[in-house]
Amino acid sequence: MMKSEWVAKGFADEPIENKENLVEMILQLKREKNAVILGHYYQRSEIQDIADFVGDSLAMAQWAAKVEADVLVVCGVHFMGETAKILCPDKMVLVPDLNAGCSLADSCPADKFAEFVAAHPDHQVISYVNTSAAVKAHTDVVVTSSNARQIVESFPQDAKLIFGPDRNLGGYINSITGRNMLLWDGACHVHSQFSVEALIELKKQYPDAAVLAHPECKGVILKLADVIGSTAALLSYAQKSDKHQFIVVTESGILHEMQKSCPNKEFIPAPPETVEGGATCSCNECNYMRLNTLEKVYNCLRYEYPQIEVDADIAAKAIKPIERMLELSEKLVK
Repeated sequence: MMKSEWVAKGFADEPIENKENLVEMILQLKREKNAVILGHYYQRSEIQDIADFVGDSLAMAQWAAKVEADVLVVCGVHFMGETAKILCPDKMVLVPDLNAGCSLADSCPADKFAEFVAAHPDHQVISYVNTSAAVKAHTDVVVTSSNARQIVESFPQDAKLIFGPDRNLGGYINSITGRNMLLWDGACHVHSQFSVEALIELKKQYPDAAVLAHPECKGVILKLADVIGSTAALLSYAQKSDKHQFIVVTESGILHEMQKSCPNKEFIPAPPETVEGGATCSCNECNYMRLNTLEKVYNCLRYEYPQIEVDADIAAKAIKPIERMLELSEKLVK
């Protein structure tokens, strides 16, 4: 296939021979190119298994900033690749498929967000990491679901704050901190479509199970949860808990790591709703995250395509709130 066709598709679509040796072929290319694979918990299980680091958005950013490698293969979605490139401008940053976007990031166009910020000049701006580099360029500090509460609480109680783009996460942080942040009206399509009715039925079916929910879920879902936290926090709770059953209300990719680290415990995925309001399959998957495959990981390493590039002016502005997040995260842990 010609390179021009790859550009149109957003990934190197080259036939692969000897697919039975695909994992070893990927590992060989990693060695040859001094590459590291960063994988998100929402990736396919086979990608998590070959990744050098698997974690949530905060962990991926921290690893990207510190890891010694010439090439970073970011197995997640587009904004994660941008974050890695902004933190590591001298490294080659590859993503298996440029089409792996993010509905939450898409719900916050940079030009519209800039207008919103300009309309409130007396407010400081907190942006969720699930945003484009252009949105981060209009931001004072970036947060993830792992550190959002702590970073918001690092501001004075009377500080005027804008939080974007996730209205569910922002609303949850407001509720537990007593803040009144102005919220951008965005949301994640995965976390917004969990079925309340199905979750209630699962709680009846598994009365001893703890309900673990991500704060990007709607408020009515969070009211049914026993534990609310980032993907990493939910995993940590499951590992430490004495309970043996858990209903998991976040993207189902995390079940792979939960089951690997807790083989004697049971994890039940909460289902999404259909348009008609009834439950569909037994799990809720991000179609963007699932675009990445082992074949695409191999091809992106082999052909060093697609590469992530970020406009220099945008990167110079966006790195400041990202670095502030990383610095605050280090201080808050201590």
